[in-house]
Amino acid sequence: MKTKKQGFYMPIGVAVGTSIGVATDNLQIWLPLGITIAALIILTKKLKENRDPKFHKKTEVIF
Repeated sequence: MKTKKQGFYMPIGVAVGTSIGVATDNLQIWLPLGITIAALIILTKKLKENRDPKFHKKTEVIF
């Protein structure tokens, strides 16, 4: 199921990067940026799923 979600964002990133690149006549910049943005979305979703709740407890700071 996870690979199905991961494969969903990459074509969207390519499509967005291509459409912005064609619109601005700068495809060589926007296509890799679209792929990078899609990879970052996949990475952040993966990090949220694997987060350890014990590690992220709020601690009080006393001054």
